[in-house]
Amino acid sequence: MEKILEVKNLCKTYIVNKRQNNVLRNVNFSIEKGEMAAVMGPSGSGKSTLLYAVSGMDAITAGEVLFCNKSLSGLGEEALAKLRLDEMGFIFQQMYMLKNLTVLDNIILPACQSKKIRESRRETARRGQELMKKLGIIEIADNGIHEVSGGQLQRACICRSMINQPSMIFADEPTGALNRASSEDVMDELIKLNAEGTTALLVTHDVKVAAKCSRTLYIVDGTIKGEYTLGKYSSSQQLRERERMLNGWLLEMGW
Repeated sequence: MEKILEVKNLCKTYIVNKRQNNVLRNVNFSIEKGEMAAVMGPSGSGKSTLLYAVSGMDAITAGEVLFCNKSLSGLGEEALAKLRLDEMGFIFQQMYMLKNLTVLDNIILPACQSKKIRESRRETARRGQELMKKLGIIEIADNGIHEVSGGQLQRACICRSMINQPSMIFADEPTGALNRASSEDVMDELIKLNAEGTTALLVTHDVKVAAKCSRTLYIVDGTIKGEYTLGKYSSSQQLRERERMLNGWLLEMGW
C-alpha cells in the first residue's frame, strides 16, 4: 500500500527555564493511503504535540516526517504553508471560525486562498454547498457561527477541511466538545469520507471513536508503546465487539 505519512525517529524537545523537556522520543509509524488511524494515550502523553509535529504545524527537533514523499523539514515556511493548505485538512476540538463570516464563507475560505483548484468564486461556493448537503447542514449555509449548534458547526469544520480535496485529514479530539449524539453523527461523517478514500489521523480519548478507526496507536510519555489493528469499520453491528477488543488491549497497555 502507498504510504501517505511516514514518521522516522521523531523527537520534539522544549526548553523551559533552561530545562529540557522531551515531549516526543524516537517516534516511528506510518499511515497508508485510505487508512483511518487513532492516537490514544493518557493526558500529557504527547498526543496533540505528535499531531502538530507530523502535520508540519510545529517544527520537530530531530528525525524525519515524510508527507506524500516530501520531507517536511526540508521545506521552507512558504512551501510548508502551501502544502498544509492544499493537501492537508484540519479539524480541532475548538471550532476555530471567523465570526464575521457566514458558515458557508468560513468553509470556502481555504479554497479562496489556494490556487490548487482553478475556478471562480461561484464554483467554489457551489462545491462548498455540495459538501454541506453531503453532511446534512445546507440549511445553515447563510447563518452566522453563533446561530448553529456545536454538532452542526463541527460538521461545517469537516466541510472546510475537505474543500481543497486534501490527501489527508488531521483531527485533534474532533468530538471532544460534543455530546454523545453529535459525536456519533460527526464520526459517521468521517467514516463516510474515509470509505470514499480520505486518509485520516485522529487524536482521541474516546474508545468509541477509536473503535471506529482501523488502527490505534498508544502513546505514553512521548513514546509509542504499541499499536492495535481492528481493520476497516463497516457497520454498527461490529461496534460493541470492536470496543470490547480495543478496551482489553488498552487495559493491557496500562490505560
